[in-house]
This record gives sequence, structure tokens and C-alpha cells, in this order.
Amino acid sequence: MEQDVYQAGQADFNLPHDVITLPSQGIFYKSKKKTIKVGYLTASDENIIASADSKKSIQESIVIPLLRNKIYEKELRPEEMVEGDIEAVLIFLRNTSFGPEYTMSTIDPATGDSFKTTILLDELNYKKTKETPDENGLFETKLPVSGKKVKVKILSLKDKMEIDQFLNGYPPERTAPVITTRLNKQIVSLDGSEDRSGIMTFIETMPIKDSKYIRRFIVDNEPRLDLKKEVIAPSGEKVVIDITFGVEFFRPFLSI
Repeated sequence: MEQDVYQAGQADFNLPHDVITLPSQGIFYKSKKKTIKVGYLTASDENIIASADSKKSIQESIVIPLLRNKIYEKELRPEEMVEGDIEAVLIFLRNTSFGPEYTMSTIDPATGDSFKTTILLDELNYKKTKETPDENGLFETKLPVSGKKVKVKILSLKDKMEIDQFLNGYPPERTAPVITTRLNKQIVSLDGSEDRSGIMTFIETMPIKDSKYIRRFIVDNEPRLDLKKEVIAPSGEKVVIDITFGVEFFRPFLSI
């Protein structure tokens, strides 16, 4: 039954679609496909958008249902995808349905005043990464303080949803283990051992510099589009803005 759910929109591969290149080049997936077929938004997709549950996150109410409907690949489930690839699909859907113009608000550093600027999403380039993962999609690195060798993975959408679900159910009177929970998902092996109990014990006592190093290492090496753009403020100052996938990005979807 689960198969029917996530492939509900993939029964007819003759529907209009385009082929997009994944920023990850498919290195994190079993199929290793560098490109995927993605359909265009249609009138039937308005049902998903119009019925979005405001009590749920945008991911749950819009992103996942749209990906399930528009990705025409039997071997790739949206939940298995990494964030950079999901962003590339969402930008494709937005560009082909509403155009590449994306208006954002930011602050003029010279005056402190808010101003709006419009960028073109179809001009985004791939971010340059420093390291290459192995055949299993894992990165190996040596931690600067403890000297431990770790293999880490880029988290999938499913991984992130599991983390959110666990943390949301954590007792409010206790400090939620946000950092250690994420590290437990990211670290696959420690000095060649995949023993989970040993890895969890190490994480709990990991030097903070090692923890920050892993987070920065993953940010630097996760294949994705470069979501930083330089714009000129009204004062003439240059401002670097980060393109985010919040309410403003989805406003054209929500206002159909």
C-alpha cells in the first residue's frame, strides 16, 4: 500500500515532464541516477496546495505531496532525497509554473532599513564542494581534537523528519538533545567501527570543537545549489542574502 502512496503521480511516464540534473549527481541513492524526470504542475496539483493543512509544516503539507506527484522515477522516493536535490526540484516546479523571479526582503546595512530585492532563480549555480564521498555516499574525515576518524552521511528528508518527530515528542521540561540527535544520524562509523552504542557514547563526550567541525564539514561538502546571492542595497552597499524555502518561496503556490 505504501508503494501506491508515494508513486501515486508516477503511473503514466508519458505525462509532460522535463529532465533535471541533481546537484548530488545521484551519489547518495541506490540507482545512482544523475538526472530525474520531473512533471510540470497541473490543475490537479492545485488540490494538494489548496488542501494544505496549516497545522502541519510546509514540508508535510506541500513539499512531500508535490514531490510524490511530480517525480517520475520508480527507484527514488522523495523521503530518500537529500535537501539539495529537493531544493532543485522545487525551484524547477516554481520556475516552470510562475517564472524565475523571486522577491525577498532584507536589510540595508548602511541605514538599517528593510528593502525588497528580486533575484532570478534560474541563474543559480552549483556550490563547489571540497571533498568527494565514497561509493556508498559517505565522507571520511579526521576530527581536529579527538583525532578520531569518522564516516558521515548527508541526511535525507526521512532522517530529518525522524529527528523532528523525536525532538517534538521530547518532554518540554527537559533540554532537548538537538545536537547529539543529529550527530547520531550523521555519524556512520567511528575509527572503522559501526557499533551504535560506541558511537553514541563518543557523541555524548565529544569535544565541542569536533562537533562544530562535523557540522561545518557537512555544510561545505553537501552537493546543492549555491543559495547565496549578492545584491545592491538602496544605499549602494553590497549585501549577500541567503535564499530560503519559507513562506515567501511558496507564496505563488499558496495564492493560486
